[in-house]
Amino acid sequence: MSMNTKTIAIASLICAAFFLIDIAVGDDLIVRVPQNEGNVDTRSLYFIDLLKLALDKTITKYGPYRLVMADLKMQQDRALNWIEQEKIIDLYWSMTDKNRETKLLPVRIPLMKGLLGYRIFIINKDDQEKFDRINTIGDLKKLTAGQGHDWPDVDILQANNLNVVSFSNYEGSFKMLKARRFDYYPRGVGEIFPEIEARKEMGLTVEKHLLLRYPAPIFYFVNRKNLPLAARIEEGLRMAISDGSFNRLFFNHPNNKAIFSKAGINERLIFDMVNPNLTLETQALLQDKSLWLDPRELKDN
Repeated sequence: MSMNTKTIAIASLICAAFFLIDIAVGDDLIVRVPQNEGNVDTRSLYFIDLLKLALDKTITKYGPYRLVMADLKMQQDRALNWIEQEKIIDLYWSMTDKNRETKLLPVRIPLMKGLLGYRIFIINKDDQEKFDRINTIGDLKKLTAGQGHDWPDVDILQANNLNVVSFSNYEGSFKMLKARRFDYYPRGVGEIFPEIEARKEMGLTVEKHLLLRYPAPIFYFVNRKNLPLAARIEEGLRMAISDGSFNRLFFNHPNNKAIFSKAGINERLIFDMVNPNLTLETQALLQDKSLWLDPRELKDN
């Protein structure tokens, strides 16, 4: 068994134990949470741990809770539809856009401090020289990006006049890149390294030179009628921000800590982009600096 396989297996056992423990304790609030399609790494554990932090902060006020993981793995669109229909799950974490905030109730706290909007590229290993020659956004416009058809990123990239090929199957997207159906695959800095590690045999790598940056908060979403759950989570998250435990979890969580040094954010050529898909309410959050990553923080943590 490889080291990566062992790590994932151990994390899965820990996650399973975590849910068994939580199911056995308390009986006031039940929160059903999803598995993710393509969850070959352990990225979802951060969002579960952050949810648990928020709910723990509010036990005194609201009482005990249980987290229950859904048996089914699910694509993003299906998960959000199930929340809207009050089926299977109660909560999902996802990058926001106007449409999602219309159909569902967002908890407007950026769970990754906007880090998802820091996008670096998966490319074919022998294409790095082509990207080394890119020095302007005009140069990048000559190439084509790949993104999931139901991801808000498609509209963002197109609004900034970048060429995009969309796909419907997450696992198939890597095969499309390998076959050069598109030139680069923008991914969040917290997503990209586990994805490459899990697909070593495909001849893909992380591009070394460039970074796209746009406001792209990940929110927890619940059904629009589930105001009590949204209010409790937001209150707990704001408590965690105030007492510093949010930042401690964010910077020190095993799923996050390694990516900051690997991504080399401060060493890349950054292209800032607009995000036309933010509601006015979410745009207003941009003024609250405590909610967002300041790249200078990366040197201090």
